[in-house]
Parts: sequence; C-alpha cells; structure tokens
Amino acid sequence: MKKTAIIPLRKGSKGIPGKNKKKLVGRPLFSWVLSEAILSNLDEVYVFTDDVEIINYVNREYAWTPKVKTALRSEESATDTASTENAMIEFVESVTADFEILCLLQATSPFTRATDINAVLKKVIEGQDAALTVVNTHRFTWNADGTPQNYNVFQRPRRQDFEGLLIENGAVYATTKKAFLETKNRVSGSIGLVNMSEDSLTEIDSISDWLIVENLLIQRLKREKLQQRIDYLVLDVDGVFTDGRVAYNKNGEDFKVFDMRDGMGLEILRQNNVKIIVLTSEDSELVAQRMRKLQIEDTFLAVKDKYSFLQNYLQTRRITKGALAYVGDDVNDMANMCSVGWSFAPANAVNTIKQNADFVLTNISGAGAIREVCEWIMKYNVRY
Repeated sequence: MKKTAIIPLRKGSKGIPGKNKKKLVGRPLFSWVLSEAILSNLDEVYVFTDDVEIINYVNREYAWTPKVKTALRSEESATDTASTENAMIEFVESVTADFEILCLLQATSPFTRATDINAVLKKVIEGQDAALTVVNTHRFTWNADGTPQNYNVFQRPRRQDFEGLLIENGAVYATTKKAFLETKNRVSGSIGLVNMSEDSLTEIDSISDWLIVENLLIQRLKREKLQQRIDYLVLDVDGVFTDGRVAYNKNGEDFKVFDMRDGMGLEILRQNNVKIIVLTSEDSELVAQRMRKLQIEDTFLAVKDKYSFLQNYLQTRRITKGALAYVGDDVNDMANMCSVGWSFAPANAVNTIKQNADFVLTNISGAGAIREVCEWIMKYNVRY
C-alpha cells in the first residue's frame, strides 16, 4: 500500500509571525516533523505550502532524500478561514491521488516521532478506515454550567486510579483513500487511536508556548542520550575549525585560518579507529580543500538541517547516537549536540550552546579546541 503524507503550511501566522520558519532548537519548526516523516515507513512526504521560500528551502536542503517533495498551495486554501480539509482536498485533486493511505502531519507538533507515524499507519494497514494520535490526560474537566464532566466531586480519584480522558493532540492522522474520497474528512468510518506523550498536547500559539515547547524538546533529547565508546567525531567548521571569521576580497571568500595542532589531533584519532565527520552549512571550496588535505572523506558541505541529515546518516549505517561526539558553536548545532553521546562547545561558542553542551572547552575555536576534544576522547575511550 502506497503511503503518502501531506504537511500543510501557511505563510501567514497571526500569533507568531513566520511560525513555520522560526527556529526551534536551531531548526525551522516544520523540519521537526518532516525529518521524522523521512525516517518513518511513509513512501513520500509532500510539503504543501503557499510559501515559495519554504518550497525553495526544502527542494535545496532535502535533495539527499527522494522521499521529500513540494507542491504550491493556492492562496484560497491558505487563508485564516480555510480548513485543513480544504488543503487536503486541493492536494488530492490538483497534486496527486496516487496513494492508498493519506497521512496528515501537523508542523506545529514537533514532538511527533517516526514511531508515532508508523503506529498510526499500522492501524489503517491492519483494517481501520482511519487513525489519529491522542494524549491520555488526567485533568478534571468541567461544563460551563459548573458541573463536572469526567469525575464525581465527592469521590475525587487519585491520579493512579483515574483513567482520565483521551484528547486529540492534532499531530498525526491517516485515512484510506476510499474513506477520504467518500467523506472529504481526515478521519471517518472505523477509527483507531494511538497514544502519544502528554508533552505533545502543548499547543504553540504564543511566544510563551514556544519557549515551553523548546525547553521540553531540549530536555527530551537530553533524556534519551546514551554513552558508549566514541567511534565517531562530528565537527562543524566555522567557529570550530576556525575562529568563525571569514576574510573576503572583491572576488568573494579569500581565506580561512586553521590550526595545525587540530589536524594532528584528528590524525591520531583516526589511527585509533575514530572516524571523523565534517558537517557544515557553508559551501566553501576552501573548506573542501582543507578536508581533503586532512583526508576526511565524510565531509558534507551546505547542510542547513544538520539534525535531519545526521539522523539519516546514522540510520542508513546502523550507527547509534551514543557512539558520537559532536563539536558545535552555534544554534544550528543545538539539536545534534543535545542528542549525541557527548557534546563539546569551544570557549568562545554562543552562550546558548555552552549552556547545553556536556563540556565547555578551555580552548577557543581555531586555537586548540579540536585538539582538546581529541585528547579527551583518547582518554575516555581507554575505559572501553
């Protein structure tokens, strides 16, 4: 059964202007669910939006996976009054109806995991007409007339004895093609339910919500950290290999300064079976030349969504995140640094990164920071 997903995005947002593109833990909000969709059992994922900037970004930054596609959404289906169903109907009628299961993914649900998507798809594959994600909340609810909805006020249950309520969290929906064409609704017929964590019930409607969700997401990444022998060292370039400054002449980028002692440290690490990976958002021939000189084969340039790229790299090679150390200096490294086995920040990294790194180095970038990490890894790996 072909499983197609749609992530509908609107350019306009009143509560938080530009919400879908705003950086959450260093990544555009929509990229959190998009990367999980890539890692899921979906066959293809369409970013369906009226924002040409997002379309260009996705086409450029996710070219490494054939699963991701884009389509331009009409202005009529992207107004404040248009429903999500309007966008889904337009998608099926004007983009593609080549699927057996249609999955709706909401960009405002950054807690969605590939396992959640797979669980919803499984419900439909096994015979349900549709399925969706819910949260089991243990809050007591009331009617407007002052009467309780879900408990007896004279027999207030303990939390552990209270079944609670299942609340739709708006994260993942799936429906068969037949059911959708008949009802033009995201769910209908026999409907399966998939539980998600209570964190996923938090909605992003204000800056305060945004800060809460960002903190919850960072803490979740950190809780899932695992430590083992370090077999891979992932390095940013500007602000890690270099001091973060770039010299330009009238023809463009002129030179960058690298520390020779860093290069020696990396050579020693390789001799001790630690693989080096370079991951940078810049597309620089100077960087490419330096990495060839250092014989670092896994050098990836012009990667904006480092988290998604690295997750795919690990999955395709069956590598666990606990086997990675990561050195970064700015917010686009944040998600990776919060999730790998060990993370390091140069002494001159931005404060947000230093606050969330496992170690803040004594040396600054471009002046011994990488060498310090190499020596730390050598000592750490001795125990393994």
